[in-house]
Amino acid sequence: MEDVVKNISYAKDLMEKAIQHVHFTFGKIRAGKASPSMLDGLIIDYYGTSTPLNQVSSINTPDARSITIKPWDKTLIPEIEKCIKTSDLGLMPQNDGEIVRLNVPQLSEERRIQLVKQAKHEAEIGRVSIRNIRKETNEHLKK
Repeated sequence: MEDVVKNISYAKDLMEKAIQHVHFTFGKIRAGKASPSMLDGLIIDYYGTSTPLNQVSSINTPDARSITIKPWDKTLIPEIEKCIKTSDLGLMPQNDGEIVRLNVPQLSEERRIQLVKQAKHEAEIGRVSIRNIRKETNEHLKK
């Protein structure tokens, strides 16, 4: 009986992690409004070490259409620009020597359709992972 409780608890933890992952991926979808969470997951090379962007800079949104990135070390500006350009965000960085600015353009109809498809795809991945966890747990309980 103790094994059953452990298995159910483990399955519940896996399901919660799957839901958190879906929330994280939904947060990264650029929906027309600037958000610092759009840059979560961007990794830059910080003196030979892969480091998340938010750990080497201050990220702010002065208004609904722009993001400012102020690195604590100004020599990182070219590395930050390179990282943003190679990401799939579709944003072009501009720098003034101290701050990197990102302007978030308004959504076009094509981009909205792409975002809907991307959101549906991410939701389906989450549903499939939950189904698989539930299936494995049920099989384990039947044994």
